Formats: sequence, structure tokens, C-alpha cells
Amino acid sequence: MMTVTECQTLAMETSATKTIEIVVNGVARGVPEALSLDKLLVWLEVDPGRVAVERNLAIVRKAEWSATEIAAGDRLEIVWFVGGG
Repeated sequence: MMTVTECQTLAMETSATKTIEIVVNGVARGVPEALSLDKLLVWLEVDPGRVAVERNLAIVRKAEWSATEIAAGDRLEIVWFVGGG
């Protein structure tokens, strides 16, 4: 027989609450699991229109962001475009 606490714990364990560890620009981060690269940028509050992303030493083309699932241990470099003159 499960106690109320056990039931609540099981109910709370969803993909939205489970995290994985990745490295973003040299800093370890805990992020929700099962995020695509485009969703990760939203979660990180990064404007996707102004960045380029490298995942595990390979550039990820913007057209591939929604199909690129972030996995535990991934190393991402996010580079912001800066205008000037």
C-alpha cells in the first residue's frame, strides 16, 4: 500500500521535473530532460534570432534545432551576434 507521500512523489516525477546536466558556455547547468535545442533556448531565455549554437563541437544549423534533442552530458556553446560599425 502506498502512502500519500509516495503517491505525490510519483505524480511529481514527470519529464517536466526531471533534469539532466549539460554544459552551456563552460558552465554546468541542470535543465529539464527531453528538450529540443529550440525549446532549450526558450527555457534559457535566449533570443534564437541572434545566436549560433555549437553542440559537442559541431555547429547545429537553425533548421535542425527543433529535431536536435539535448542529452545529458552535452556541451553547448551559444554565441550571440553583435552588431556594430
